[in-house]
Amino acid sequence: MPACPATEDFFRLRLDQMIDLRHPLAVLASRMPWQELEARLAHLFKRRARAGVAMPDLDLFGEAPVRAAQVSNAGRPRVPLRVMIALLYLKHAFNESDEGVVERWRESPRWQYFSGMAYYEDRLPCDATTLVKFRRLLGEEGVEELLAQTINVAVETGLIKPQDLKRVVVDTTRSPKAVAHPTDSRLLESARTKLVQAAKAAGIALKQTFAKEGKDLSRKAGRYAHARQFARMRRSIRRQRTIVGRLQREIERKAARLGQAIQSALGDTLNKAARLVAQTAQRKTAEGTPKLYAWHAPEVECINKGKARCPYEFGVKVGIASTLKHSLIVGARAFHGNPYDGHTLQAQLEQATILMQDMGVKPCTVYADLGCRGVQADVPDVRLVHRGKIKRLTAQERRLLKRRQAIEPVIGHLKQDHRMDRCHLKGEQGDRLHAVLCAAGYNIRWLLRMIAKKGVPFPPRQNRCRPHRTLKPGAMMEEQVGQIRTSIQGQGCGAVAAA
Repeated sequence: MPACPATEDFFRLRLDQMIDLRHPLAVLASRMPWQELEARLAHLFKRRARAGVAMPDLDLFGEAPVRAAQVSNAGRPRVPLRVMIALLYLKHAFNESDEGVVERWRESPRWQYFSGMAYYEDRLPCDATTLVKFRRLLGEEGVEELLAQTINVAVETGLIKPQDLKRVVVDTTRSPKAVAHPTDSRLLESARTKLVQAAKAAGIALKQTFAKEGKDLSRKAGRYAHARQFARMRRSIRRQRTIVGRLQREIERKAARLGQAIQSALGDTLNKAARLVAQTAQRKTAEGTPKLYAWHAPEVECINKGKARCPYEFGVKVGIASTLKHSLIVGARAFHGNPYDGHTLQAQLEQATILMQDMGVKPCTVYADLGCRGVQADVPDVRLVHRGKIKRLTAQERRLLKRRQAIEPVIGHLKQDHRMDRCHLKGEQGDRLHAVLCAAGYNIRWLLRMIAKKGVPFPPRQNRCRPHRTLKPGAMMEEQVGQIRTSIQGQGCGAVAAA
C-alpha cells in the first residue's frame, strides 16, 4: 500500500486520495463555510442552567464556585458538529430517513469526506435518534442558518449573481402530516384506546373497556361505508360515540376522588375525547372550534386543494420563495391555522430578507399568483406583480411574469425528492423545521447540479503530498546525511555537541 509523507496514519489512505476530488460533492465540501457555520450555531448548544444551580450571571444566588476540570467516563463523547450538520444536509438532499442516512454514510467515502472525516470509518457516525435531539436543539433559528449558508455558497462561487436575489417568486403549497385518513370511526376507536390506556396508567379500574366490541364496530363501519350502506355505518359510529362518552364520564368521576394531580394528568386526554364526541355528533362544528383530525397531531389542518384527484390534504400550509431566474430557494416557512395565501406574503418576505442579509440584498420585486391580490399595502417596500395587474405591466414584466410558473416544478421536487410529501416530525415546531430542512436539501442538490454544469474546480490544497522519487542507493544515503547535517546546524551548538 503506498504511503504519503503527509499522512498521519501510516497504514491508511486519506479520503482525499480515495475519491475523485472533481466530483461535485467533493467540490461543495471544500466551498462550504464550515467554520463560520459552526461558530453561528455554537451558542445553541451551550449548557442550560438547571433549577437550583447558581450561575455566575445571576445575582440572586451569587456566583457559582469554579469547579476543577475532571475527566468523566459517563456517556459517549459528543459527535462533531460538522458531522451532524452534514447528515442533515445529506438526509434531505438525497431523500433518506434518519436510519437510512447513517447507514449510507458508513458505506460512502464521499459522504464521509463531505462530513469532514480524514479517513474512512466503517461504523455509524451516530445513532439515528441523535438526529432527533440535534434538530430539537437547532430549532427554527438553526435550520434557517443552514438554509442561509446554501444561498451564500451559491453567490460566493459565482453560480448566481447577487442582483438575481432581488426578484423572487412566492407561492404556497401543503406539507401533509404523517397521519391516517381521519374517519369518524377510526378517531373514535383511537379515543377509546387512549382513554383505557390513560386510566390504567393512573390506576383507575374501569367497569368495562369495550375492547372486543370497539374493534368489531370499527371494522363494521369500514365495511358498511365500502358497501355504501350509510344507515348501518352511522348506527355503528353512534354506538362508538356512546362507548367513548361512557368511558370519559366514568374516568372523570373516579379521577375526581383521587385528587387534583390525577385530574391534571388526565385533562388533555379527556378534553380530546370530548372534542371527538362533539365533532362526530354533527356534520359541522361550532364556529371557532377547530376539528381534531389526528389524536397524536392536534395541529393538523384540513386544507382544500380544489383538485379532483386529491381534494383535501391534512397537514400544514408552507410558503416557498425562490429566485425568478435560477429557481434557488431563498425562503421556506410553515403557517399553521390554514391562513389565506395573501396573508402569508409579508412573513414570507421577512424571512427571505433575513436569510439574504449576508449578501446585502433583499427582495425588491415579487411575482405571485392571484392569491396575493389586494395585499400590496402589507408589503409597501416591494413591487408585487401578478396577473391581476396585467394592463399596468410593462412588456418586460409581462415576459418575466411567465417565469412565475417555474416554482411549480420546484414544489414538485421538494415533495418527491426532498421529503416534503410527508412530515414525520412532531408538533408545530416539527412542521416548521421540516419545511426549512427540505428547502436546504433542495439547495444542496441545486448546488451539485450547477457545480457540474459550470465546472467549478476543486480549490488547490495547501499541504499536497510530494511525489515519490526513485533514487539510487548511494544517492539516497547522501540525501539522508545531508538532511541530518542541515537539521543539526539549525539547532545550534548544543545539538552539535550532543551529537
